[in-house]
Amino acid sequence: MLLNELVTYLNRLLAVENFSDYCPNGLQVQGRAEVQTLIGGVTACQALLNAAVEYQADALLVHHGYFWKGEDPRIIGLRYHRLRTLLRHDLSLLAYHLPLDAHPLYGNNMQLAAQLGFIVEGSFGPPGRGPALGCVGTLAQPTSGLEFATRIAATLNRPPLHLPGAAPLIRRLAWCTGAAQSFLEAAIEQHVDAFLTGEISEPTVHLARESGLHYFAAGHHATERYGVQALGAHLAEQFGLQFTFVDVANPV
Repeated sequence: MLLNELVTYLNRLLAVENFSDYCPNGLQVQGRAEVQTLIGGVTACQALLNAAVEYQADALLVHHGYFWKGEDPRIIGLRYHRLRTLLRHDLSLLAYHLPLDAHPLYGNNMQLAAQLGFIVEGSFGPPGRGPALGCVGTLAQPTSGLEFATRIAATLNRPPLHLPGAAPLIRRLAWCTGAAQSFLEAAIEQHVDAFLTGEISEPTVHLARESGLHYFAAGHHATERYGVQALGAHLAEQFGLQFTFVDVANPV
C-alpha cells in the first residue's frame, strides 16, 4: 500500500490527535512511497534498523522512535548513524508512543492483560496527557504475590522485581506498561491489591511499602512487546502486508 495511506490509517486508528506526548507520533522518517514489507519492534535502535535492512523491509513500526522533547537536536554520533541507515536504505520509520499504550484493542496495556489473563474493568492515570493510560481489573483467580510473580516470569521470560504487599491474595490490580512508576499514587486511589509496571525508582520503593500494595516491576521492554505485534498482525491481515516482529533483547 502507499506509505501516506498507511500513515493516515494508523493515525486515525490510534487517535494520535488526542494525546499530548513527548515525541511526534506517526511518520518520523520518510522512506519509499510504497510499503509491502514491515518490520516491527519496541525501539528503533541500530540493531532493529540492521534487521530491517536484512529483511529488505520498506518501513519500521515501533513504540519508541526518535525526536524526544528536551534531547539534543543535533544529528551527530549515534543519532547520525541511525538516520543514515534509514535514509540510505529508503526506510520509513513510524512510531507510536502513548497512543499505542492506550489503544483499547491493540494497546500495550490491553495486550499485556491478554498475555497475563487479567479481566479489564476500567482505566486510570494522572491527568494532562490525554486519555487515561493505565488499566484496572481483576485476576480470574486470586493468587499470592509469589505465585503472581512466578506467572509474570513464565509469561514474559524474565523474573519481575516484586515488593511484597499487605494482601495475602491479589484480587484487584492496576497496571501500566513501560516507565509508569509515577502512576503508583494514582493506582493507590483505585483501592487495588497490586500495581504492575515496567520500571521502578528509588522513591517508588518507599511509597509502595508504605501503601501496602504489591509492586511488580516486570521490565520496560518486556511489558511493551505486545502492542506492536498486535498492531502489525492487524495491518498484515487488513492490507496484505508482510509483517515480522524482531525482538531485540533488552534486560531493562
